Amino acid sequence: MSSIHGKHGPLIGALDQGTSSSRFLVFAATNGELLTYHQIEVPRQCPKEGWVEQDPLLLLNSTLTCVDKTVENMKKLGFTPSDIKAIGITNQRETIIAWDKYSGQPLYNAIVWLDTRTAKEVDDISSKSNLKVIADRVRYLCGLPISTYFSALKIKWLLNNVPAVKTAVEEDRCLVGTVDSWLIWNLTGGKSGGLHMTDVTNASRMMLMNIDTLKWDPYLCNYFKIPMNLLPEIRSSSEIYGYLTRTVLQGVAISGCLGDQQAALVGQMCFRPGQAKCTYGTGCFLLFNTGQQIVHSQHGLLTTVAYKLGPKRPVVYALEGSVGVAGSAIRWLRDNLGIASSYEELDQLSSKVTDSGGVYFVPAFSGLFAPYWRPDARGILCGLTEYSHRGHIVRASYEAVSFQVKDVLEAMNQEGGFPLSSLQVDGGMTNNDALMQIQADILGIKTIRPSMSETTALGAAMAAGCAEGIDVWDIFSEDSATITNDVFTPKISQNERDERYWRWKEAVKRSCGWELHPEQKKIADKRYWLDRSIPLSVYFIGTFAMIVLSAHFAANAKK
Repeated sequence: MSSIHGKHGPLIGALDQGTSSSRFLVFAATNGELLTYHQIEVPRQCPKEGWVEQDPLLLLNSTLTCVDKTVENMKKLGFTPSDIKAIGITNQRETIIAWDKYSGQPLYNAIVWLDTRTAKEVDDISSKSNLKVIADRVRYLCGLPISTYFSALKIKWLLNNVPAVKTAVEEDRCLVGTVDSWLIWNLTGGKSGGLHMTDVTNASRMMLMNIDTLKWDPYLCNYFKIPMNLLPEIRSSSEIYGYLTRTVLQGVAISGCLGDQQAALVGQMCFRPGQAKCTYGTGCFLLFNTGQQIVHSQHGLLTTVAYKLGPKRPVVYALEGSVGVAGSAIRWLRDNLGIASSYEELDQLSSKVTDSGGVYFVPAFSGLFAPYWRPDARGILCGLTEYSHRGHIVRASYEAVSFQVKDVLEAMNQEGGFPLSSLQVDGGMTNNDALMQIQADILGIKTIRPSMSETTALGAAMAAGCAEGIDVWDIFSEDSATITNDVFTPKISQNERDERYWRWKEAVKRSCGWELHPEQKKIADKRYWLDRSIPLSVYFIGTFAMIVLSAHFAANAKK
């Protein structure tokens, strides 16, 4: 590898494929400075209630375009593209894609992590006491509760319901993986020898990997009826996997891969046990580093792999609290309700009010994730009066994000044994100063935002740059004290904080139990018809009684 570089030294690229957008960013390995990037928003499809899908080819093509456009930006800014020594990949986790390894074509749309089409199976398992032992064993092996959120049930649904997938499996043409696997396979040759692989962080979200051995678990794969030969090879988060065969960066190494939330943990340099970060994006995710110790949660949190930065380096674990709906609630206000035409306009509406006017919004579009794990919950607005207007609803939506983070932090404090005194944050939503102040007020602790909020992409770049054979980024020698931060300090009283949180918890109670299990629906229908029949029955009985009494009184009168 040439040691001659431009004025910024060796550069590392980061391909960030998220739920809402695809991006390619370029960082200087010497100081982590973001030099340039290109971003493309990607749409989601909801063909049925609870179903969330994306076009796999659109995800791929948007990333290819982002790489080429970013390189164009580099040339315009006077940077040398040949200084890019490697790229790292970070991605939306749990989202599943099945494709034909001979044609390279997807066999179905990507089923997004938010999708709840497998809710009935989850309900069946959770409602049968004899299956609780199995559910507990699954959680012990993989660290995850049986939920629509994770990949295993999505894969099972594809195998059982999509004829093209069934046929491809029978003919040994089918490959299955998360978004990172789909991208790496295509970027390293596709049908002409592409690598079918994933890293330990993404594998730990599929509900199929043994959290201890870091291998696909025979019991889990057998329980979910998923053939192991469909699944990608599990690798570390930092090593040279292969080389790009597409885009203008052909020949550049791919040497880093992390799920988006784990990438943010690395980007925030949370390398010591007890350090935590919270990322605000489509959803909201708080990760707490537990070191090399596997901690099985007793308070609704997930046990997951934080990172493994090289084949010979130790695996590090984390506890995670996952919030399904954060930024997507704000997008819903814009796109579905049409409350405003842009995020900027929504911010303006929120800034015109000092509080939510007593309005509370629980955005449980796909149920509630940590720490509740209530797939039967649905979105609800509480406290509306004639006084309420658009600004209050927008403000309540921002507060909902912050309250959900508090729910997770409360569980994490119980789990860790000591409360966090501050919270490190990152992600697109953290650019909103008002939201960060709301978060500090609701948590009652300092909220610390790094001056460079792109820590998810930064983490992927760091993993790629420190890989053996690349060796341009010494991440463990970074002095985090040199990073400039914005600090938001609580401004409301403890009494106000407690009052508002109590009301939030009441709103959460009201959101639960809305989406009924099919058997519950049958019972509810019977009760409905019984209730409807009672007034009519009372009418006939009352009428008959009046006739009898009238006849009795008439007979007595004649006497």
